[in-house]
Formats: sequence, C-alpha cells, structure tokens
Amino acid sequence: MNDFAPLMIATALFAFLSPGLVLQLPGKTKAVEFLNMKTSVPAVVFHTVIYGLLLVLFLIVLNVHVYV
Repeated sequence: MNDFAPLMIATALFAFLSPGLVLQLPGKTKAVEFLNMKTSVPAVVFHTVIYGLLLVLFLIVLNVHVYV
C-alpha cells in the first residue's frame, strides 16, 4: 500500500498558497489582496514560510495518511 497523503497535501498547498493566485500577503497596495495574479519578494517569502508551517502541521503533527 502506498501513502499518497504527502504528495496530495504538498500539491494542494502549493497551488493555493502561490502568491497572487487566491490571495497575496502582504499586497503591494493593501495588506491583503485577492486574485491579483501579481507577486512581490516579501509575498513570496511570507507564503513560503506559511507553506512550510502547514506542511509540518499536516505531515508531522497531525500525521495524515491516505493509503491506496
């Protein structure tokens, strides 16, 4: 049996936390901007930190598994 949870979680988080796709923290003109499809270096750094923390939460703390 294969555990596909890490792959599925990492892919979903990467898609949703791409700066500018759904939201951008911090935005260029406001603190939060939605669906602007633009990015900045501070936004990339912030989203990278959030991505890493959420991966640790799901894969290590919650120990999520999806077996097929």
